Amino acid sequence: MFPVTLITGASSGIGAALAREFARHGHPLVLTARRAPELNALADAIATEFPRQVRPTVIAADLGEPDGVARLAASLQAQGLEPAILVNNAGFGLYGDSALLNRAQQIAIVDLNNRALTDLTMRCLPGVTRHKGGILNVASIAGFMPGPGMAVYHASKAFVVSLTEALHEELKADGVKVCALCPGPVATEFNAQAGVPHGYFPAALTLPAEDVARAGYAGFMGGHRIVVPGKPNRIATLLPRLLPRGFILAFLTWRWQKARRRG
Repeated sequence: MFPVTLITGASSGIGAALAREFARHGHPLVLTARRAPELNALADAIATEFPRQVRPTVIAADLGEPDGVARLAASLQAQGLEPAILVNNAGFGLYGDSALLNRAQQIAIVDLNNRALTDLTMRCLPGVTRHKGGILNVASIAGFMPGPGMAVYHASKAFVVSLTEALHEELKADGVKVCALCPGPVATEFNAQAGVPHGYFPAALTLPAEDVARAGYAGFMGGHRIVVPGKPNRIATLLPRLLPRGFILAFLTWRWQKARRRG
């Protein structure tokens, strides 16, 4: 089995930026997401930008489907590929009142952000351990605080942070790196897909996907447990530890209600 770096949700945004960053450092890549045309365009761009690299393998898969992870694993097996590094980037969120948002779509957040991530991680662990590779989970600063207005998304990222920290401790004696990349707002299509209104997130917290990818790669390869790109974002993750949780929740609720009143 040939060892590769598998990146989920690689068709755009942080996933695409991470694919370029790993390619820059010579990692053979497998890119997966739902949208095959975007994946193939990215694979072609990487092959052009890094001509010494083998063109990334593309596997279109919807990991949110009940059999999505199993189908991806079967495709990897059939092609003789084994993830030595797994980058769990696939995920999405929704903005709005939980009672008014579509219930099935909210459950789909948990299916993709948590169930699929956990399933793929556990399937890949034997190979990752054998190759002394690693797992990079893309979480969010949302994982450090409750999020009225994006309640399920925040909760899903809290799960990712917690799971990552535990696996970091469990696997470090085996020489396996496990890291959570926790960006703040990023200028990608995520906000539009989630229905987040323009200007909802403070501009001071927003970073380009390329900056997030560089920080994530460096921190992961350096053996860090948590990477939070950008000083303002690092401060944001510390506040829930320094201030009463009720105070943080009240502030975030005020901000959410203010946005609601603006429509």
